[in-house]
Amino acid sequence: MTTVFRAIDTAIVWDAGIGSHVYRHGIDVAMTADGIAHVGPGYTGPVTTEVDGRGLMLMPGLVNVHAHPTSEPMNKGILDELGSKSLYMSSLYEYMPLFRPDAAGSQACVRVGLSELLMSGVTTVADLSVAYDGWLDLLAESGMRVVIAPMYRSARWFTRNGHVVEYEWDEKAGEAAMGEALRWIDRANQHPSGRLSGMVSPSQIDTCTGGLLKDSLAEAERRGISFTLHAAQSRVEFDEITRRHGMTPIAWLDSLGILGPRTLIGHGIFLDHHSWVHWPTRTDLSRLAATGTSVAHCPTVFSRRGILFENFGRYRDAGVNIGIGTDTYPLNMLEELRSAAIFARFDEGNAFAASAGQVFHAATIGGAKALARDDIGRIAVGAKADVVAVDLTHPMMQPRRDPLRSLIYVAAERAVKHVWVDATQVVRDGQVLTFDYAAASAAVTEAQIRALEKAPSLDYAGRTAAELSPLTLPVA
Repeated sequence: MTTVFRAIDTAIVWDAGIGSHVYRHGIDVAMTADGIAHVGPGYTGPVTTEVDGRGLMLMPGLVNVHAHPTSEPMNKGILDELGSKSLYMSSLYEYMPLFRPDAAGSQACVRVGLSELLMSGVTTVADLSVAYDGWLDLLAESGMRVVIAPMYRSARWFTRNGHVVEYEWDEKAGEAAMGEALRWIDRANQHPSGRLSGMVSPSQIDTCTGGLLKDSLAEAERRGISFTLHAAQSRVEFDEITRRHGMTPIAWLDSLGILGPRTLIGHGIFLDHHSWVHWPTRTDLSRLAATGTSVAHCPTVFSRRGILFENFGRYRDAGVNIGIGTDTYPLNMLEELRSAAIFARFDEGNAFAASAGQVFHAATIGGAKALARDDIGRIAVGAKADVVAVDLTHPMMQPRRDPLRSLIYVAAERAVKHVWVDATQVVRDGQVLTFDYAAASAAVTEAQIRALEKAPSLDYAGRTAAELSPLTLPVA
């Protein structure tokens, strides 16, 4: 079965010679389930389905290296403006543990989250979740390419008062959970869809022992897959690691031998150069670059709490490979690209700190590299047939002088028309074909009601949902 795009108005294709995406006009692209078979003018091979490329921009599917679809869609309207005033504005410790979907709600969240990713042009996503029954089949149902990252840890964090974070340790349980996570990864690799794989994912640097981290990386190396870890994601965590070890989170990981080309650091914000930490060294960025470690940059979730990644351009100029993730809701990759570029300029005070082309590279080639893949995130012969068709006739894409800029800075998902994964169409005319997005959204609403009712019983102070997260306006 061969799908051919004829006379494409604009195609974003990979030029290996210069190591960059480039615009090409008026070409044909042919693809099958085995991959992209032709990129260039005058395709004359077999054709099963022909797509008129006039008025379309064909681009590679985006690669989201860090997402939490099992919970984040339900937090809409709760965590948007919430952070702990005595914990450096983070919501991780006091608030996020209070609002969790039940099993039915989690599955609805996945359907909503993956639908939103597809509609914003994502064809590959790293799903950092705690494993649950039916996980793999539900992910396969989406039609996406998914890298599962079943999370596990040696300790849980909690607060009794909203200003001190404590840790309850159970190292044996963490080791057992790692074994179960590895079994999930093996099952993903064997899934009949052929689109699932895995990476090793101890949860957070401050909830894992050094031994668990080293054992986890060894398993990733043995399997030839990536390793990911939340690290340098909060000032609370930075202070905890420096208290325990007398060095920054990145320096401690380096001392353990955790940094390297297989490692993807989730967030990587609070390095020794960050303005909030006032640390005397300036070695963390160079450690990441020298070891080939990647960073998953997720700008939206931290910007809600006044926290900046300092910054995309600085990391990139230092030689650090950057991928882009959504982490939170909305799971809208194109909005993350816009935020990544604009926040970098704001932090740097420089209009040239990050460009549309650079953040697009991070969301395609950078993400593929972080996941140890060279067959996704690009339109090239031999690459996977994961492509996105953008409607250049959409009013928000006009004028179309530089369509990638128009997509990232203006139109975003509104101009995403069609999406294919492995040459199978999963979005048509802006609508997801694999999930019932509207029904899933309604189910998430019901799950949120149940979670809000339960929240006081989980809160150290027994506060109601209205007290924990007041509405924007009072109810008359």
